[in-house]
Amino acid sequence: MTRLLRKRSAALLLAASLGATTLAHAQGASGSGPHSGDAWVDGRLVDIGAYASTYRESFVDELARYHRAPRPLVAELLARPGWTPGDVYFACSLAMQAGRPCREVAEMHSAEPVRDWASVAASLGVSAGTPAFHRIKRDIVASYQRWARPVSVDDELAPDFPQRARATGGHPAKQASQIPPAG
Repeated sequence: MTRLLRKRSAALLLAASLGATTLAHAQGASGSGPHSGDAWVDGRLVDIGAYASTYRESFVDELARYHRAPRPLVAELLARPGWTPGDVYFACSLAMQAGRPCREVAEMHSAEPVRDWASVAASLGVSAGTPAFHRIKRDIVASYQRWARPVSVDDELAPDFPQRARATGGHPAKQASQIPPAG
């Protein structure tokens, strides 16, 4: 029994440290996060970074198949300094909802480094609270389903996914789900 508790404690400690590392990487030196304009989305984008760091090919496949992003572009953006997997995911999701190429949306964000994702989304007419932004949130849940990854929903998404648990308040990294073992 004690051995099992030690293993679980070690696993929880590892998951917590991975979450903190992911958050620190996602926020960068400036302490800025995704800033999509929606706290639930921001938390998922940080968690998507943790997933992508472990399952890169599945992440790239997701963007190529379901977000119409060319694989070479996804690889290029993942290698771009200052870009996180969450940035890449959001750029391609935003582009799909705005009817624009992912590269164009990525360049809009890169053109002004101080520009956050919320202002890019607003310039495309896809601000938080719009039907198009709601579709991005639904697409995030669909990605988690394809990845067989647990996700809770916020109050806005709850009517669309009544079987899913609701997200609680708090820091997005504390809501990040654990990375399931490969296999």
